[in-house]
Amino acid sequence: MITPASGNALSEMYISQYRDLAVSEMKRTGVPASITLAQGMIESDYGRSTLARTGNNHFGIKCHNGWRGPTMTKHDDRRNDCFRKYGNAQESFYDHSDFLRSGSRYSFLFGLDPLDYKAWARGLKKAGYATNPDYDNMLIRKIEENRLYDLDRGITASVAPVKQTKPQDAAPSAQNTPAVSVAAPAQDAVTFGDIMARVPRIMENNRVRYIVVREGDTREKLEKEFQLMKWEYPRFNDLGDDFVPQVGQILYLEPKKDKAAAGLDFHTAEAGDTMHSISQKYAVRLKSLLEMNRMAQGAEPTAGDKIWLREVKPAL
Repeated sequence: MITPASGNALSEMYISQYRDLAVSEMKRTGVPASITLAQGMIESDYGRSTLARTGNNHFGIKCHNGWRGPTMTKHDDRRNDCFRKYGNAQESFYDHSDFLRSGSRYSFLFGLDPLDYKAWARGLKKAGYATNPDYDNMLIRKIEENRLYDLDRGITASVAPVKQTKPQDAAPSAQNTPAVSVAAPAQDAVTFGDIMARVPRIMENNRVRYIVVREGDTREKLEKEFQLMKWEYPRFNDLGDDFVPQVGQILYLEPKKDKAAAGLDFHTAEAGDTMHSISQKYAVRLKSLLEMNRMAQGAEPTAGDKIWLREVKPAL
C-alpha cells in the first residue's frame, strides 16, 4: 500500500525538481525564484493538476496574447477554456517568466524590490493573475513555509518548512535584513542535497538532455559526472573552450537541434537577449539560429525583433 505524500513532502519534491530552473529564470528575467516556485506549486498542485500532467502547464496560463503554440481545453472560468500546452515543464517555466515580463499589466512588478516577495505577491493579485481573493496570502504562506525567500538572496542551504515561527523568527523583510544573514534551519531540516539525491538531475528540452549548474559544480566535476570529453560542453553549448560553469546556467549534454520544438515558431527579443541566450532557451544550435534569421556571426537582436526558430526568415 502506498502512503500518500504529505504536503511537506510534496513541497520538497517540487522545489527540488524545479528550484534550479526557477533560479535560472530569475537571473534571466528578474522574476523572483520564490514567486515562480510558489505560483507553480499552487497553480499546478505540485505538478499533479490535469494541466500540468497532460499539458506541462504549471502556471495556468491561457491562450491569450497571440499564443500560436499547442493548446488544450479545460473547464475553468468558462467551459472549455483554452490553455497553453508545452512540450515539457521547462517551456512552461520559460513562458511564465516571459508572460510576466512582456505583459503590460505586470510591468509595474519589475519596479519592485526583487527581494520583497510580499510586494510581488500582492502585485500579482492586484494585476488579476488569479481570481482567488486570497491569492497573495496563499503565495506568501508557501514562500514562508518553505523558506523560498532564501533563493532570492542566493542562499540554497535548506528547503525545510518552518514548523512554528515566533514573531522574532519570522521571515526577514527586504528592508532590514542583510543579504548574508539567514536563520539556521531546524535540527530536523531536510537539505537540498538530501532531496536532490532522490530526484533525477537530467532534464530535457526540445528532445535534448540538459542540466542546470548547481553550487559546487566545477567543469571537471561535471565532465566526470556526465562522462563528457573536455571539448563536448563547449561544442554542445556554443561556448568558448575556456568557459567556467555558473550557478543557474543551462548546459546541454548532447548536440542541440537545428530548429525549435513544434509550436515554438518565433521568439520576440527582449532587452538583454542575445542570439546565444535564445539558442540555449530553445535548444537550437547557434549557427542554425543565425542562418534561419539571415544574421552574421556576432550579430545580436534588439528588443522587439522577431526571431525565427523553425524556418528561414523570408528575404526582404
